[in-house]
Amino acid sequence: MAAYGVAREFRKRDARTPILLVTADAGASYAKPMLSNAIALGKEAHQIVAQGAAQMAAQLGATVLTHTRVTSIDSAAHRIETSGASSTGRLAYSQLVLALGAQPIRLALDGDAATGVLSVNHIDDYARLRAALARHRGPARVAILGAGLIGCEFADDLAGAGHRVTLVDPSPRPLAALAAPSLSEALAQAWLARPITLMLGTTASSVEHAGAGLRVALADGRGIDADIVLSAVGLRPALALAQAALLETRRGIVVDAYGRTSAPDIYALGDCAEYSTGDSTGAGGAVLPYVAPLLAAARAIAATLSGAPSPIALKPDAIIVKTPSCRLALAPPPPGIRGEWLSAPEGAGIVARFVDELGLLRGFGVSSPTPAQRQSLLAALGRPHPAAPN
Repeated sequence: MAAYGVAREFRKRDARTPILLVTADAGASYAKPMLSNAIALGKEAHQIVAQGAAQMAAQLGATVLTHTRVTSIDSAAHRIETSGASSTGRLAYSQLVLALGAQPIRLALDGDAATGVLSVNHIDDYARLRAALARHRGPARVAILGAGLIGCEFADDLAGAGHRVTLVDPSPRPLAALAAPSLSEALAQAWLARPITLMLGTTASSVEHAGAGLRVALADGRGIDADIVLSAVGLRPALALAQAALLETRRGIVVDAYGRTSAPDIYALGDCAEYSTGDSTGAGGAVLPYVAPLLAAARAIAATLSGAPSPIALKPDAIIVKTPSCRLALAPPPPGIRGEWLSAPEGAGIVARFVDELGLLRGFGVSSPTPAQRQSLLAALGRPHPAAPN
């Protein structure tokens, strides 16, 4: 999404300059957020694809090298080394954009089936999950490790397709890092009507083969019988290529307000980037693995590449959680902010507001949100909240 986003925006401004995209996969264009809500819709992997690499190349007037990896970057010489089906050798660039994405965090699990634990971060991963589900004539038993955003979305999606889900997380509630306790409870209550079991306050320690299925052993002594184990414990920005090229990295590839890395003529965006947040404390930037900042970065970087330097306009936005059982929009407070959640029924759902020690609204969450309600709360961020505690 990040690479094609930049290319589309650049072509709006410049119809002539050559564009070369290098990708290790098949180069399909698809909306990555669909990976966690397509099972209940009955969609196979090929049905999620909007356009293939050849179609994208024709649409963009670009060259797309598929199944090809960039093995190194020489930022001083403005060259990359490639290896793969479409290209092996050295390619020159005038300007380079890194849209490397992120990699699933791998848990250190014991057991003879640990290597068979699935994760879904790519359309090929989704195809493997669909194939695993198809091997069961009836509903599959799926153990999901991680009750954060992606784990909860997959749990709701799989349950919506009739599969039986057990969700494991060390936190005492689902979505603990993003949602107010009242909204976590609303989600858990909605799941009482679904084939979803919560096993919280613990972690998985091993995955073993057990007859025709699997046995997941938990740290607290409990166990789960499953047919499929799906890990959804988070993503880590892909940094190896940038680090080998001596680009500045922290949690992600460090970029400035224009998307520029520490090397001349190299930019980065998407899940691999650590964006400048303009924090006056000097605490640095943030990794923002969401669609809205990706699109904002694509527009700004494309403008800068075409000769009209434009800063990335990172605006506050709510995360739309794809859990049809309990629709949520979440704008969590910045890390480290002290305050408390204030929750109350409003409209068709619950509105939770996070108010800091100065009485300012710093975050919120809404169940059954409306667009107008969400925009009103976004506009109120950073302003005094009248119901703030004394």
